[in-house]
Amino acid sequence: MRIGLLTGGGDCAGLNAAIRAAVRAGSSYGDEFLGFHHGWRGVVENEFSPLTPYETKGILQSGGTILRSAGFHPQEHDGGVAAVMSSVERNRLDALIVIGGDGTLGSAHHLAQLGLPIVGIAKTIDNDVPGTNHCIGFDTAVATAVEAIDRLQTTGESHDRLMVVEVMGRTVGWLAVCSGIAGGADAFCLPEVPTDFEQLAKAVRRRHDAGSTSSIVVVAEGALGGAFLGSPDGSAGSMVSKELTRRTGYETRLTVLGHVQRGGPPSASDRLLATRCGVSAVEAVHDHHFATLVSICDDSANLVPLKVVADGARPVPEPLLRVARTMSAW
Repeated sequence: MRIGLLTGGGDCAGLNAAIRAAVRAGSSYGDEFLGFHHGWRGVVENEFSPLTPYETKGILQSGGTILRSAGFHPQEHDGGVAAVMSSVERNRLDALIVIGGDGTLGSAHHLAQLGLPIVGIAKTIDNDVPGTNHCIGFDTAVATAVEAIDRLQTTGESHDRLMVVEVMGRTVGWLAVCSGIAGGADAFCLPEVPTDFEQLAKAVRRRHDAGSTSSIVVVAEGALGGAFLGSPDGSAGSMVSKELTRRTGYETRLTVLGHVQRGGPPSASDRLLATRCGVSAVEAVHDHHFATLVSICDDSANLVPLKVVADGARPVPEPLLRVARTMSAW
């Protein structure tokens, strides 16, 4: 079979591991792979390169994506959908494996409805794609954020400072909650829960009145109703920092982790997850199970209808929020 493969949206650790796994799994069937560059834009512009076990050798531990990526959605551009159809036909593709987050997979769902044979793989450090419990890149991003929180704990204690850490998460707080719990954060600001600055300030003051010299507050970038996403006046983290300084009088420092959370080599867990997803996607192609998404739940790799991506972002569940509340002053 001739299979096209692309990575779209924001980069994350583990994409190369998924590419490698798909190509290696396909080689056992005698498949040919075309790797499209810059996500869906490469399909529209027919920009690709062949992928073989040789070209994908040694990329398991590499961050980013050898195919490069872009946030491009064919249905939003004049002639984009027609160009995708033409590229698939011209290259005699039997299927497309699409690795992406909600935007890239949303385009995949749109095109699958038009008859393109597509299998999706979920990747995003936000871990918010519905239909699966584990997205490629999330574990590495959590580990990166936890390391930063660990370092900020010690410098905060050394100077009796309140440390505010902003992590990614535009619509959900998976990264903030999981890194905050693992890093021992004292409070959270999340998209799922309205932020009450007075209650937050009281929680911080209670800790300090009880003898703590420093606190860590983890803020998802989409907290505060997403009002500061892309704002030239600052970020959610900067607003939380200013409000806590004003309401507590404590010296406060803000650290915005930004794109460092996306980069670097994948964790062992992400390498394993990406490899399972790549192999499962190729098996789905050969079983002609199209318009599907590889779903990793517990120990099983299954397929769910690709249309689940239209359900919206998968929020942090209440049981995990309850753990965060229990383990903090929040």
